[in-house]
Amino acid sequence: MLQIFCKNTRTTRNFPEGTSLLDALQEFDFEKPYPIVSAKVNNVSQGLKFRLYQNRDIEFLDVRESSGMRVYTRSLFFLLSKATADVLPSARLYMEHPVSGGYYCNLKKADGKEVTDEDVALIRSRMREIVAKDMIFHRFEVQTEEAIRIFKDRGYDDKVKLISTSGQVYVDYYTLGDTADYYYGRLVPSAAYLQVWEIRRYHGGILLQIPDHNKPDELAPFLDQPKTFSMFSENLKWNIIMGLSNVGDVNMAISKKGRASELIQIAEALQEKKIVQIAEEIERRYNAEVPVRVVLITGPSSSGKTTFCKRLSIQLKACGLRPISFSTDDYFVNRVETPLLPDGSYDFDNFETVDHNLLQQDVMKLLAGEEVEVPEYNFVTGMREYNGKKLKLRKGTVLLIEGIHALNTRLIPEVPAENQFKIFINTLTAASLDNHNTIPTSDNRLLRRIIRDYNAGSFTPLQTISQWPNVCAAEEKWILPYQEQADVMFNSAYLLEFAVLRNHAVPILSGIPKNCPEYSEAHRLLKFINYFVPVSDQEIPPTSMLREFVGGSSFKY
Repeated sequence: MLQIFCKNTRTTRNFPEGTSLLDALQEFDFEKPYPIVSAKVNNVSQGLKFRLYQNRDIEFLDVRESSGMRVYTRSLFFLLSKATADVLPSARLYMEHPVSGGYYCNLKKADGKEVTDEDVALIRSRMREIVAKDMIFHRFEVQTEEAIRIFKDRGYDDKVKLISTSGQVYVDYYTLGDTADYYYGRLVPSAAYLQVWEIRRYHGGILLQIPDHNKPDELAPFLDQPKTFSMFSENLKWNIIMGLSNVGDVNMAISKKGRASELIQIAEALQEKKIVQIAEEIERRYNAEVPVRVVLITGPSSSGKTTFCKRLSIQLKACGLRPISFSTDDYFVNRVETPLLPDGSYDFDNFETVDHNLLQQDVMKLLAGEEVEVPEYNFVTGMREYNGKKLKLRKGTVLLIEGIHALNTRLIPEVPAENQFKIFINTLTAASLDNHNTIPTSDNRLLRRIIRDYNAGSFTPLQTISQWPNVCAAEEKWILPYQEQADVMFNSAYLLEFAVLRNHAVPILSGIPKNCPEYSEAHRLLKFINYFVPVSDQEIPPTSMLREFVGGSSFKY
């Protein structure tokens, strides 16, 4: 017999060796408002078919927890790809990126024609049939060579490249009916678990809609995001031009072709080209009949806002303009006046953390031609200070305001919209591990933040990971709703950066103790980052966005 401690009930029970999590779940009585889809075993995510042979701590999860949502979403990917293969056997399905409350999937038909409503209806019907039959997801563990053979026989070159460069001895793969596929995490036990989903035709492909993580019995609200979709598409287009459709391509390019240096240079050049285009557009609008006077720059945590602002300033100067700037952070209220979260901690991401009335007054004075002394926030004392930083808008001068609330319509409502130019920065990795395994867009920023916080000595990796859910929740409330209002969107990500981040992230994440709840996320990130062949950061230029996080930037922060 073995002992299982259930964190949901805070109780311990005895079970025979080999008991599955699914069987153990039946013996623990706790409130289950939504179906349990996975569990954490000693702080590592596992599927419900996982069997127990030693004493363990277990926490059962539904899709409100990010780990549970990933298991559910992965399973939906397999359901969709299985149904597509059944009704359109000659077509290829590519899970590309999250957008509009779901995931965009590119469907390439053998005849080259666009996806029709009839295609979507056929796939939807087959998906529902598989769910109604409650088909089982079977997992197999085989030697890497055997997995390569299985997927090579099926023509899945993307999976062959990924698995062959992963450095693993054994590989897991799944089957659903007669369809085999590879997923880098666990799935639900069977198709009947997948009750909340929908598919629709979207931008020439298919949008797979998933549950709302706050209300899992409802679909996440659909919100058309044409600018975000366009940014993903632009990034994916350049990845394809460079021959980097997925991680296997990246690894092959690095390890077998020695192209790491070239790919870094191309990625940096593409970003610089985009910044030049943005600067030239600002110059054009500055010289228009109704001139742009204020440039607003925002983006979620670790998207590279600060470095972008500095690089944009350089290009604006090259256009003959004279940029001056400040951050909304400098207008933080004194710490004792900061709004609080329900647990009593400071809510630093709340819009009311910024003294927006004072900021609005100073901006209007600047636009009126007055000289203004702007504050600088002392993050050590938690006080706003005046240290002699004075700004004035002269001929040829544009004001850059950078910060997480810069695009909030309540920040400077008295400034006419035609005098504003809005920029939204995000870190959107369009490529995938393989055709059916997307890369979570927030993982890019989380890895950046963990490395930066650790190097700066501001937070331990454990603290950064524990804070991340609150950071993401604040972004959904205060930042992301404004991205589609931007005049231009800038993507600070490029696929090769994961190969660079690996050397920095692995030793940091490996130091997180296994008995901490944060170990679950560290374990997941380690597994993900280890799919990439490592690349030294020596060839990353000192002006790169990445230097803001790994160190060695020529900019002063």
